[in-house]
Amino acid sequence: MSPPSPATVTAADDAEDAALVRALRAGEARAFDLAYARYRSRIFSFLLRLARRRDVAEDLLQETFVRLAKHARTLAEDTVLGAWLFTVARNLWRSHRRWRLLDAERLREVGLWPSASSVTPLALSEATETERRLEAALLALPEMYREVLLLVAVERLEPQRAAEVLGLRADAVRQRLLRARAMLSQALAKDEPATSVAKGAVV
Repeated sequence: MSPPSPATVTAADDAEDAALVRALRAGEARAFDLAYARYRSRIFSFLLRLARRRDVAEDLLQETFVRLAKHARTLAEDTVLGAWLFTVARNLWRSHRRWRLLDAERLREVGLWPSASSVTPLALSEATETERRLEAALLALPEMYREVLLLVAVERLEPQRAAEVLGLRADAVRQRLLRARAMLSQALAKDEPATSVAKGAVV
């Protein structure tokens, strides 16, 4: 699986989002379909790289848009739709992870927790060698650094928007981003042939 092309946020994008929010607040059914088409792939990619399991990412993606349908009419007029959706998706992932850890602990107590070999890694077979190495390095980052890199470097959210999604100050996001980039560069440096190309692809 190749990393998605970075999204570039423009004034036109902001205007389209604002129009979508107005339509959602007005209860226009087509607005939901447009929002889904606009953000589905980006939210799914974000969740897939957090969860590292396609089935979990698909379930959380569906729930993210269920939440949008449920709360569409009560969105604030100044809602930034992309940031709202990424926030909901991240919160759903964190909730899922908490329950998964609890379940894992219960299973571990009775000796039923599966071995690491039973976990299926993210499929990378169709990507180029450089993309596979980059994807592997990204997925190996601790989650707190992976999520900020995905939001800012891949999804091109401004640090302030990413801070809103993550519930952090903008300066804290910038610090995490610097650390994430350093960790990614260090990981890629272990494989010299991929380093120079891969750095430019994400960082």
